Amino acid sequence: MRAKLLSGGLIAAALLFGATAAQAQDVTLRLHQFLPPQATIPSKAIDPWIERVETESGGRIEIQHFPAMQLGGAPPSLFDQARDGVVDIVWTVLGYTPGRFNKTEAFELPFMVTTGEATSRAFHEYVTEAALDEFADVQPLVFHTHGPGLLHVKGDGVRAIEDMDGLKLRGPTRVITAVLDRLGATAIGMPVPAVPESLSKGVIDGAVIPWEVTVPLRVSELVETHTGFDGDHGLYTATFAMVMNRDSYESLPDDLKAVIDANSGVEAAALFGSAMDAGDIVGRQRAEEAGNSIVMLDAAETDRWRTAAEPIIDAWIADMNDSGADGTALVERARALIAEHSAP
Repeated sequence: MRAKLLSGGLIAAALLFGATAAQAQDVTLRLHQFLPPQATIPSKAIDPWIERVETESGGRIEIQHFPAMQLGGAPPSLFDQARDGVVDIVWTVLGYTPGRFNKTEAFELPFMVTTGEATSRAFHEYVTEAALDEFADVQPLVFHTHGPGLLHVKGDGVRAIEDMDGLKLRGPTRVITAVLDRLGATAIGMPVPAVPESLSKGVIDGAVIPWEVTVPLRVSELVETHTGFDGDHGLYTATFAMVMNRDSYESLPDDLKAVIDANSGVEAAALFGSAMDAGDIVGRQRAEEAGNSIVMLDAAETDRWRTAAEPIIDAWIADMNDSGADGTALVERARALIAEHSAP
């Protein structure tokens, strides 16, 4: 009798333990991205985001962070790695795959960005409203931008629009490459990790990136002049997304989905954007410490650049119209959201 009771007790305990373990469903997720771990977004946005998810899940979610393309592939392949389930989560530049996220490009048009945080809030809201169909194959987590993009050029750099003639400048995306060509430079597209070697070998004369990116790339040691613009808007911004494999998300129990959901959206976008803003301050300080020239174009000169870049906006609107979207409405909505989130 005792043996039967003991046996029955062990079976019941095993069943109870199994039920508890099944309910817990501990999950390990792999997050892949292209920047080194000490860069601003990995250290000041992705890692805090991971810590928050792991804490709020009670330790039931573990996220393994693989920076600098440690799991293989090139930066343009990241989105497909998440879509295809090669990894669970990626953070990537949307412009690395031209022609794929067309409606998101409204935020890459010249002189749109204000600050990283305000523009990121606006961008996440915009994608959710107007471009979510471009992300139907994944679970969106965060859409954001960086802060004002400016010019970082060797020698005397750029002090007027005429100085752009003949410069070989790294362009981050299809839209910005077109802007640079329109302004007289020769744009060379490349992922941002390739910038330092390209600068040191003379492949390019400079790059358009925000201050924040100059720090991990040590750009202030490779160029002498940095050129910004009058007013609240930078020359450009790039757009970013952190997305999750759809099956990885759907396989989570509801309470763990709720943790992911609580750490997605506009406030998460603001975390990423504000990290960029803080990094911009550090980047400018590094340039000043290096003794580099920082040129801020006045209102009249900035207006010349705006006028010269206007055909790029017109062409983008026409392309959207040809694809069946309302290009004018998209640009107007992007501007309205940026203004709303940038208001004091």
